Amino acid sequence: MTDSLYNPNIANRFRGFLPVVVDVETAGFNNQTDALLEIAAVTLCMDEEGLLHKAETIACHVEPFLGANIDPKALAFNGIDPHHPFRDALPELDALKKISKPIRKAIKESGCTRAVLVGHNAFFDLGFINAAVERTGYKRSPFHPFSTFDTVSLSALAYGQTVLAKAVQAAGIDWSNSEAHSAIYDTEKTAELFCTIINKCHKCCPERPWLPVEPA
Repeated sequence: MTDSLYNPNIANRFRGFLPVVVDVETAGFNNQTDALLEIAAVTLCMDEEGLLHKAETIACHVEPFLGANIDPKALAFNGIDPHHPFRDALPELDALKKISKPIRKAIKESGCTRAVLVGHNAFFDLGFINAAVERTGYKRSPFHPFSTFDTVSLSALAYGQTVLAKAVQAAGIDWSNSEAHSAIYDTEKTAELFCTIINKCHKCCPERPWLPVEPA
């Protein structure tokens, strides 16, 4: 590894994008009306052999925005009490700033130009992030506004599975049903899954143009 956690070869691997795995927990399915309750993100780094690894985990509880809908069925599913006094939740704008700052730092250190969101059903997570950005007028989102890497499609290709729990286990990664549906746990497992699939492809690829050419 280089002195920095973020080897600049990762910029060559993904055309200047830094993959950042994200999971959000929400109070419903509609990003325009339902509350965003939790965000977790895992940045990725690349070793000297070109293999991806988890780097840093950032997480934040989020206060429901004014007038937000909160569906009791969603809370029963994710186990979040949005009014719990020990949540230490931040308003949406502060939450976006907290999550974005270390991501922008990782982008700079890796020589990338932007982050690309990696998620399991990534359109859902990016939709809630984009909606919060629009609501708050936040101008410094590190994420590409529509490009994503989706582990649903990658898992279907690699393992014939689309459900996160089944795909993770098919990849040989431990899974705990009791810990699932927290943003941090799901994000870290999705990150492991993404790295496993990409690294599997890397090992099968005879040509690796994203790595420096060794002198003859």
